[in-house]
Formats: sequence, structure tokens, C-alpha cells
Amino acid sequence: MTAETVKIECRNVSKIFKQRAGTVQIPVLDDISLRVLENEFLVIVGPGQCGKTTLLRIIAGFETPTAGHVLLDGKEISGPGPDRGMVFQKYTLFPWRTVMANVEMGLKLRGMAKKERREIAGHYIQLVGLQGFEKAYPHELSGGMKQRVGIARAYANDPKVLLLDEPFGQLDAQTRYLMEQETARIWSAEKKTVIFVTNSIDEAVYLADRIITLEGKLPGRVKSSYTVHLPRPREHIDKKFLELRHQITEETELLL
Repeated sequence: MTAETVKIECRNVSKIFKQRAGTVQIPVLDDISLRVLENEFLVIVGPGQCGKTTLLRIIAGFETPTAGHVLLDGKEISGPGPDRGMVFQKYTLFPWRTVMANVEMGLKLRGMAKKERREIAGHYIQLVGLQGFEKAYPHELSGGMKQRVGIARAYANDPKVLLLDEPFGQLDAQTRYLMEQETARIWSAEKKTVIFVTNSIDEAVYLADRIITLEGKLPGRVKSSYTVHLPRPREHIDKKFLELRHQITEETELLL
């Protein structure tokens, strides 16, 4: 494996949504081309309604592009698959299942034996810091803990690519910062290819190997790319952190 191994490639991806029996067309993405390297942590930044979630859903296989192609390991994506795991902004846990049962669900559906899937699920529950909560139900967990379960479930399925769609958008500021720290720690331990969508420049600079910004209006287009040359773990008050944050802020329509 080399630094040049391309895991995900979007080639001239465009998306148009049709409404009112096709009489109204809304262009959401226009000619998006980008590459994501193996084990890279790529963050896509843009304001609301710029098409970034739609792009992530196309990579996940939940939406099909109107034009263009998305490739995983050189093969075109034609629908959802276990090679991609997604963590959503809204909590998507089964409320009638425990933490353990939620994390092991994908493995169970694949027919894995109970003992093996419990060992795998237990490893990721521990990795996200939820040991001791294996028998808890979602209504007994905080928002940050629920997202930890979602991250553990996605990792447990061993996807090639992990997709995160503004996963901390519903959390308070303190919990959000804690989850950013945890996400960076887990990624350092597991080294997955990650595509993370956010509207926060701070979050992007804290997490990313590379940042892609989208224009602040529909249809979404790639505006800029920034390689983040900052050691981990990162500090928000570091001079180089602040300089990069300022640079991106000056060139986008986003708020800090």
C-alpha cells in the first residue's frame, strides 16, 4: 500500500432532483470530481443546502448520480454495500435493542456466530468508551453516547470506507468537542478511510488530513482543497491551526 492508493473516486458527478412529476428540476451537484486516498481522513465542508449530504449519500449508494460515476477500489458503486458504513446526524439506533445488540446487528444479519460477533462488538464498544453499558438501551444514553454506539456499529462491520454525515450536529458544544477528540483517537487506532461531512471549519481542521470545500449555493461545486499539515492530537489555539482556520474562513461563506 502506498500513499497514492485511491480508495474512492468521484468522476464528474452531478445530481438533479425532480419534483412535481418531473416538471421542476433542482440541480444539487454539478461536476464533482475528487479522489480519496486509502486511510485518508477527508472532510467535506460547506454550509447548509450546498449538496454535501447528497454527495455522501451517492458515495454510500443511497442515491444515484444523474451524471458521472463513483468508484470504490476502481469499481463503480451501484448501490449500498457492506464495504461502506455510514453514521448519520440523527441517531439511528434500534430503541428496543441494547447497546450490544445494536453494535452486533450487522454481523448478526451476515450470519456470524454469536460468540464471534459478541467478541467483535465488545472490542468496538470498548474502543468508543462504552464498556459497562453493553446492556443499556438507547433511551438510557446521552446524545454523545448514542453516537458512540453508531460509530461502534459502523466499525464493527469492518467497512472499507466510513461515511459520517454531520454526526455531531445535534450535540451541545462541549459534547461535540469531546466526540471530535474521540473520533480522532478511534481513527488513529483503526486507520479507516473516512469521509466526514460538516459545516464547521473548526471541526474540519481538527479532524482532517485534507479538507474539500463546496460553494455555498446550489448546485454544489468543489471550491478549494487544503492539505492539513498539523500533528495529532491538535490544539485549537495552536498558531498554525488558527492560520489555516482563518485562511479557509476568508475563502468561504462559512462561520467559525
